[in-house]
Amino acid sequence: MTPKTLAGWIAGALVIFILVIAGSSATYVVEPGHRGVEVTLGKVSPGFKPEGFGFKLPFVTTIVPQMIRQQTAQMVADCYSSDLQQVKIAVRVLYRVPEASVVTVFRDYAGDAFSSLVKPRVAEALNELTALRSAEMIVQKREDVKSKALEGARRKVGDVLTIEDLVLEDINLTKALENAIEAKMVQEQEAARARFAQQQAQVEASTVVIKAKGEAESIILRGKALRENPSVLELQIIEHWDGVTPLVVGPGATGANMMLPLGDFTTGATPNQPEGVK
Repeated sequence: MTPKTLAGWIAGALVIFILVIAGSSATYVVEPGHRGVEVTLGKVSPGFKPEGFGFKLPFVTTIVPQMIRQQTAQMVADCYSSDLQQVKIAVRVLYRVPEASVVTVFRDYAGDAFSSLVKPRVAEALNELTALRSAEMIVQKREDVKSKALEGARRKVGDVLTIEDLVLEDINLTKALENAIEAKMVQEQEAARARFAQQQAQVEASTVVIKAKGEAESIILRGKALRENPSVLELQIIEHWDGVTPLVVGPGATGANMMLPLGDFTTGATPNQPEGVK
């Protein structure tokens, strides 16, 4: 093989290699859940590239993928309560870059939306909220703190990003403050038990009084009924009679059984003695 032929083969191989490189550089693929930002010689195109296969200018144009799926990131916000207590809140942020904001986030926030936009806004919202509440209220009203912080963070971020949710994973207080809050809660529980015992005693005392009043009124009514209608006593005797004839053996009796009429007792007369004779 002559040198001229060898040089021709080498030149042909270089042309084929360059064409392959140029062909691969002239195409791009945007993966699902992403959008492509077109950068040509340092200039960002105002439109984004949808997912899928496409063509671009080789060597001078780059397609940078940007995720539009929901993302999760963690952060810790150092806050101070209204009573000047330090509160550390561990937060998990769920956020998403809208399709329309892909180019803006890439151009204005270097493609890292969380560190440059989401994190400082969430921390600011939490600091504003905790400054209006005591440390004890921050712990007790955890869900309220979360909902209001989410509302404030969304307002601060605006339409550039969508903050889906905030999860307050942990609220850390100083050890001395935790002990003070725990002691206060124990005292409140003991006071609540004492109030319950006092109320229960008052209810029991009232029940006894009501029962006693009822019994007294019942006795008065029964006595009044007997005075106004003596036959009531006779009726009660009949109601409680067991069916056995009463037996009375008087002095000097021969042992014979004697029936005593009920009327003798109700009218005050003695047996076998007319009424009115003493």
